[in-house]
Amino acid sequence: MPVTKDIAEAPDTPFDISLRPPAFSEFTGQEKVREQLMVMVEAAKQRGDVLEHVLLSGPPGLGKTTLANILATAMGVGIKCTSGPTIEKAGDLAGLLTTLERGDVLFIDEVHALSRVIEEYLYPAMEDYKLDIIIDQGPNARSVRLNLPKFTLIAATTRAGMITAPLRSRFGMTCRLDYYTAEDLQKIILRSAALIGVEVDNPGALEIAARSRGTPRVANNLLRWVRDFAQVRAGNRITRDVADAALTMRDIDLDGLDEMDKRLLEALVQKFGGGPVGISSLAVAVGEDPGTLEDVNEPYLIMQGYLKRTSQGRVAMPLAYKKLGLTAPRREGELL
Repeated sequence: MPVTKDIAEAPDTPFDISLRPPAFSEFTGQEKVREQLMVMVEAAKQRGDVLEHVLLSGPPGLGKTTLANILATAMGVGIKCTSGPTIEKAGDLAGLLTTLERGDVLFIDEVHALSRVIEEYLYPAMEDYKLDIIIDQGPNARSVRLNLPKFTLIAATTRAGMITAPLRSRFGMTCRLDYYTAEDLQKIILRSAALIGVEVDNPGALEIAARSRGTPRVANNLLRWVRDFAQVRAGNRITRDVADAALTMRDIDLDGLDEMDKRLLEALVQKFGGGPVGISSLAVAVGEDPGTLEDVNEPYLIMQGYLKRTSQGRVAMPLAYKKLGLTAPRREGELL
């Protein structure tokens, strides 16, 4: 079993961590990615070698950290976790790498946030397992080379486009995680419900899954809320009607859109005429940070066909008007 030596991923709560599947056999969804990683692990174990460096990309909450821990477990090695923004200088990186043992996993979340200087230090560490550090400054500056044990870097990012080409090319495996189907999320919810000791039937689990935005982390968070609702108002049993009542109380509609999603669509359609409008203007209109809208709200709305990104800005799609009970205007160039 891997030993987590350091954890710096703030968004996860003890509730999330306790529900993480510990092995590939318990990991639901992402079949293609899972199969590729299982083959890679088995091949490395047969050779008695260290696992290749792995880059995991995709929206938040899809299981990148979980897969990193599963990979370490499958290889029987330790794992040290950190995040890109926390590695500010070469000494920080050296402190992480020099405490690893052969085969250990270094997991860097939000790796796109690494500075270019740190990336330059990381290249020889990934390729040659050596780290060159500059000691002192000015005339007294000198380079010290540290030999590192052969390790595995597993990096995760929610913004794959921000990963530089030199860094991307040094990963032996690149995997993109996609949103989950409602059926896969239903299985995850049923497993989680069993772990936390709440009774939920299949329709109830499917109702929660359908409103979970294709994301296991959201599904588990909603399950926690529905559990509380059921405990207080429904005899501690979750049915479809109980799940619907609980999620309606939280303003989460049948399509999984929450209050902020609806505010964003309303601002886009009613304040900006359906767009195009820049993300900064849209963020001011709804009182939210542009980065949050880009990372949290937009991906799901784009995937579901409510809006699209163009070079001029965000544009509302016909489905957005339908969601708001409006008729989409005919745009220039469209046929009558």
